[in-house]
Amino acid sequence: MKTTTILILMIIGLFITKTFSQTAYITNNGIYNNSVSVINVLTNSVAATITVGPFPFGVSVSPDGSKVYIGNQGSGGSVSVINTATNIVSATIPLVTNYPIGISISSDGSKLYVASPSPNEITIINTATNTVSSVISLPLNDNPYGICVSPDGSKVYFTISNSTAGTVGVINTATNTLSTTIAVGSYPRGLAVSPDGSKVYVCNSYSTFISVINTVTNTVSATIPVDSLPTSICVSPDGSKLYVSAAYNSLIVINTATNVVSNIIQVGSNPAGVSVTPDGNYVYVANINDSTVSVINTSTNSVVNTIKVGYQPEAFGNFISSYSQNTGINMLSTKSENITISPNPTSSLTTITFSSEQTNTTIKITDILGQGIKNYELGIRNGKTVTLDMNGYAKGIYFVQITDANKNVVNKKVVVQ
Repeated sequence: MKTTTILILMIIGLFITKTFSQTAYITNNGIYNNSVSVINVLTNSVAATITVGPFPFGVSVSPDGSKVYIGNQGSGGSVSVINTATNIVSATIPLVTNYPIGISISSDGSKLYVASPSPNEITIINTATNTVSSVISLPLNDNPYGICVSPDGSKVYFTISNSTAGTVGVINTATNTLSTTIAVGSYPRGLAVSPDGSKVYVCNSYSTFISVINTVTNTVSATIPVDSLPTSICVSPDGSKLYVSAAYNSLIVINTATNVVSNIIQVGSNPAGVSVTPDGNYVYVANINDSTVSVINTSTNSVVNTIKVGYQPEAFGNFISSYSQNTGINMLSTKSENITISPNPTSSLTTITFSSEQTNTTIKITDILGQGIKNYELGIRNGKTVTLDMNGYAKGIYFVQITDANKNVVNKKVVVQ
């Protein structure tokens, strides 16, 4: 029986590997375009074009890669929800704001945070119901722009884009209140949090430097000068590098150990959004003026491909999905949102918690490409939890494939820090 089970798992593992295709969702913000270009990262080709709301700008991918959220700035403001298995808009969420800019989803996928300078507020969306659950009003002169959520979900950071005295606001997610503000440079825009949650990096567009915020003390611990106007930023999966899109058609690479610029790479005209693939091998940059996406090999720091997309791509936020659930993969009878992994990120032990008791459930850990690393054959008879030992795993992103007795599958992301 055990041999048969292992054979079935091997077949399933091979089948699932084919579905782990990283995908980039590029918002095309140009007038009358109203679309998202879907790029297959393996082939660097546009696989689909999805019509969304007017003037799409911000983008955020759910932690499990099953959904992409797009902030639409026109017609009163809305969020389009894209099902990545079908590349179809499954829902449109109306907003009370009419100008959503930055959007970011929590690490457990349950909440979406939307920053809007008109009016000055942060909108919180319940992703289970696709409805607005709360709105945090900000002072009149605050203009929230970029936004990101801490890995543990306890804090939300957002830039307040004032040209003379820019700040970063910090929201306590337990109370949905603004707990503090941190002075940074002038006109801060994009920001990103490190994988371990210890630092937040902020692009100060008019000050031409990156602020490094210590999240324990809520103070700026360092500033990193750059030679051009930084707009968007992302952090490599292992936290060792920053990638910053900036004026003069450049992508700036920063070593986080030294807080020094290590490379400047020429990309397309007027680069905007920037994201790194979950394996850390490639960076994608949306170029507004020439309607292209530049693909950078992070080993050589060189542009290896240029992809034509829709008109004036912005892609402000995390626009690369970790995987796609293609046709042929059934969802576990226990839905993905009813399975949690905590702590996540982890450096040793982490626990999978199910909403209902499981029997003959198999757990398989894979790398970012779906290659199996270690199998756990678990028959859970008296409980709803499973503890995984992640000691010895290299830092990075992994997937936990959860297969029930009927061979239905759910994939959950886990980060080792």
